[in-house]
Amino acid sequence: MGGKSLYLLIVGVLVAYYVYTPLPDNLEEPWRMVWLGTQLRTAPHLAAFLDFLGINHYMDTFMFFMSFPEVPPTSDENVTVSETTFNNIHVRVYKPKRKSAALRRGVFYIHGGGWCLGSAALHIYDMLSRWTAARLDAVVVSTNYRLAPKYHFPIQFEDVYNALWWFLRKKVLAEYGVNPERTGVSGDSAGGNLAAAVTQQLLDDPDVKIKLKIQSLIYPALQPLDVDSPLYQENAHFPVLSKSLMVRFWSEYFTTDGSLEKAMLSNQHIPVAVSRLFKFVNWSSLLPERFKKGHVYKTPTYDSSELSDKYPGFLDVRAAPLLADDNKVCDLPLTYVVTCQYDVLRDDGLMYVTRLRKAGVQVTHIHAEDGFHGTFAFLELKISSRMIYQYISWLRENL
Repeated sequence: MGGKSLYLLIVGVLVAYYVYTPLPDNLEEPWRMVWLGTQLRTAPHLAAFLDFLGINHYMDTFMFFMSFPEVPPTSDENVTVSETTFNNIHVRVYKPKRKSAALRRGVFYIHGGGWCLGSAALHIYDMLSRWTAARLDAVVVSTNYRLAPKYHFPIQFEDVYNALWWFLRKKVLAEYGVNPERTGVSGDSAGGNLAAAVTQQLLDDPDVKIKLKIQSLIYPALQPLDVDSPLYQENAHFPVLSKSLMVRFWSEYFTTDGSLEKAMLSNQHIPVAVSRLFKFVNWSSLLPERFKKGHVYKTPTYDSSELSDKYPGFLDVRAAPLLADDNKVCDLPLTYVVTCQYDVLRDDGLMYVTRLRKAGVQVTHIHAEDGFHGTFAFLELKISSRMIYQYISWLRENL
């Protein structure tokens, strides 16, 4: 075998090794998933390499890649799309063109991206907002918010809350033709976290007279206290959202100090002084039996208070909605929760469903046995279309 042939063989083997990803048998369209997995691995690998060399921050490289699929606010035959500001926060508004004798539903949507990435301008969110507006005959407000690592908690929460607060004023709802009795909040991933958090916060705000009718939480991140639940263990290296990447997102939300990320990866970042909080995230009591699969709950290894003193945000209910007391949870509106079997955040959603139901909140829980984190975003996959259709159908019936 010549030197050139040997070289090509070695390159081919290395490429095949990099591309190949063992996937569960029940995943639909596996070869598409392999290709998507390869693409999704490449960005974080390159970002980590540039970060290691000191050329560019990890998340800044990620954001560079994310900027390519952004689209301008272009109206079509069904929906008028405009950009404006709500309380100085940039939002996109999607309004159906057809005339309506009655006031419309109002959906306030919060994009995902680990509090570090994304925008309302991303193609995937633009399409979701268009479909929701057209199929639901609703006004959709898709909000932006400032991102880490430049901005840390609570900036993201405050931006979203301030924009939502503005939208829920009677004057603004009337301007957009929205029925104040038919408003709701939705979000996916980190957006689901923010949706849950602002929905809780509204309950304590005497200045907000409009009550949300629903909240929709799509594979939400709801707590950073325990990142060793069954799915964090089983799906630690799943291509779309690995445990290490999710922990990186969590830590970047609060600080660029790598010591928090390191402590979280070993699940040793919570001080004993707040050990009482673990009752809200104890998966051994909050997960249905079929999801435990023989996993044994480990008593947390407590840390000193140094990290929590520096970065108290990771113990704040506005960042971790699962930490809300039962006396607040019980007042939450009708709720829709999506969880996916191949998602490190699955158990966050499952635990919240359990807590909401125990508190008497009416919950529709959709669990996708063949789903994975970010399913809504991969519009070329059949499962994405099905799950988006389910989501919009539920809004049609309940909002």
